[in-house]
Amino acid sequence: MADNRKTGSSKQEAGKYMSSVKVGPKGQIVIPKEAREMFGINPGDTLLLLADSKRGIAVQRLDYFDKIADEIFLRADNDPVQSKEKEDGLRFAKAIKEAQKSAGEEWK
Repeated sequence: MADNRKTGSSKQEAGKYMSSVKVGPKGQIVIPKEAREMFGINPGDTLLLLADSKRGIAVQRLDYFDKIADEIFLRADNDPVQSKEKEDGLRFAKAIKEAQKSAGEEWK
């Protein structure tokens, strides 16, 4: 009996996608075409990888987080009160900007 299931993915709800991917010998993965199209990921785009040992791994376009970092800096400038949340946000925003700068240097 033939197995007609598509390996690695299945029919998904609109706006959702799930697939298994294999890690190659150099630690690389291929983002499936459907997912790249869904998120507008094109060759040459820089992605940001976020990893948390308890929550897992997330991958997002760096330009998406760049906008968030700009907003964090803007709000921090307008808020004179110091707090742990504000410090954490500024640390995150600075890391995003450093990743963006580093990504730009990689392509020169």
